[in-house]
Amino acid sequence: MKPNYKNWMPKGMIRGTLGGAVACLILFFVFGVSGLLEAGMLKTILKIVFLILTIVLTLLALWMWLLYRAFSYDGRRQMSRQIIDGVAAKVVLPEGGCGLDVGCGSGALTIAVAKCNPQARITGIDRWGVEYSSFSKTLCEENAKAEGVTNTSFAKGDALKLDFADETFDAVCSNYVYHNIPSFNRQEVLMETLRVLKKGGTFAIHDIFSRQKYGDMQMFVQRLKNMGYERVELIDTTKGLFMSHWEASWMALKGSAILVGKK
Repeated sequence: MKPNYKNWMPKGMIRGTLGGAVACLILFFVFGVSGLLEAGMLKTILKIVFLILTIVLTLLALWMWLLYRAFSYDGRRQMSRQIIDGVAAKVVLPEGGCGLDVGCGSGALTIAVAKCNPQARITGIDRWGVEYSSFSKTLCEENAKAEGVTNTSFAKGDALKLDFADETFDAVCSNYVYHNIPSFNRQEVLMETLRVLKKGGTFAIHDIFSRQKYGDMQMFVQRLKNMGYERVELIDTTKGLFMSHWEASWMALKGSAILVGKK
């Protein structure tokens, strides 16, 4: 049995965008080329609008397809696997300890952390929203079984309000989750995750930590240090660690970094 971690770029989004391009192309010929409308301002406007929409949606679908290829676990690049393994390697759990993966998706990071820390247990939570409808708790459990991993568990959860008491876990981790959450203050979302981390516990959170999405992350790093965190680092992952600067640019992943440290 082979695990199926899906793809960070869902096929449905690619099909939907490509379908939109085809629909716009048809409308371009119907209203802009055929004799359905008489020549005039309206026909010219519709012709231009549908032609532009066709080009834009086609290019967007092509970009999505290239992302799909890069992220595929079965493809040559396998960026997803590289990132997952890289984040998991930074999560250290003690004997009998417990860890939390926020936004586990298909279970890839949860399972990778569990394999790196067979002496501990790791819980993955996710809301499994409609935008990633192919991801589910059942899929996570099937993937864990396929990998022969028994020290994982999965549950529905909300990153904005974790259903755990303060200092519950020996380690917390996440990968490309928080930037997707509509929030005016994602730094506070990070604090909610760190709230459930035990004193002395470690964390590894990989995301697009751009100023536009997160504000001043250097100030956040200093904030954690002022709170008494033993170690805090924000490591750029777009300079060869997980991807090249060029890949980060065309994939819209600029600002990707991993926040690691010890509480």
